[in-house]
Amino acid sequence: MRAAAQRLTRRLGRRGALLTLKGVMATGYGSGQVFEPTGDRNGLTLLLKLRPLEWWGWAWITAGALALVCAWLPPRRDWPGFLAVWLIATPWAMAYFLSWWPLGESPRGWVVAMIFGAFGAVCLVAIGWEEPERAELPRGN
Repeated sequence: MRAAAQRLTRRLGRRGALLTLKGVMATGYGSGQVFEPTGDRNGLTLLLKLRPLEWWGWAWITAGALALVCAWLPPRRDWPGFLAVWLIATPWAMAYFLSWWPLGESPRGWVVAMIFGAFGAVCLVAIGWEEPERAELPRGN
């Protein structure tokens, strides 16, 4: 069992592991918006003028699913997953930021904007990372 887990980890790599985590988080967040929407919509006014919350939830789910699929692609071919997560997190961050300033409708919008902004920005950083060389495991392990 341990050897199988090591092979799986080696196959996925660090970039793939990050994309897997991002994909799970984005899919989970989107599912929450579709199936158990938040009651507090402060900060989302601008986005909800463009599309309903359910649409945004499905956009999060789509980005997360793409990240999960791309996690298994070879390094440098996995970029669509990183881009998808960044593309869905950015309007969310901007909407919360603008709800704080200049609109003034969400006093803590800047906090949520930083969280979503950082969630997406990590993808922009990671998209340029090289996958580290993998040391060969001795046979039989």
